[in-house]
Amino acid sequence: MLTHPTSERLTALGLAGMARARDKQRRAGPTFEAPGFEDRHGRGSTIVTSQLPVDHWHEASGDPTLADAILDRLVHNAHRLQLSGESMRRKAMKPLDPGLKP
Repeated sequence: MLTHPTSERLTALGLAGMARARDKQRRAGPTFEAPGFEDRHGRGSTIVTSQLPVDHWHEASGDPTLADAILDRLVHNAHRLQLSGESMRRKAMKPLDPGLKP
């Protein structure tokens, strides 16, 4: 799991790191401890970013047990913001050639 500790009270995780967590788990053996989740429970916040909807995380992780462990720790007391619509980056892009679409 790609972890970016920004402070003791906030940790940001990117789903892109799920594959790295899966590979690390395979090397380490059958136990999985989410990075700092147990120690942080009730004491800090975690922000998770993903371009995939949560219902695709099991498939993306490549290991349903790992995805269950991650989701189990994240969804308790969670606030989910699910964004939709066109990418703000694409909206802000201005094509070099007016005939091209971003």
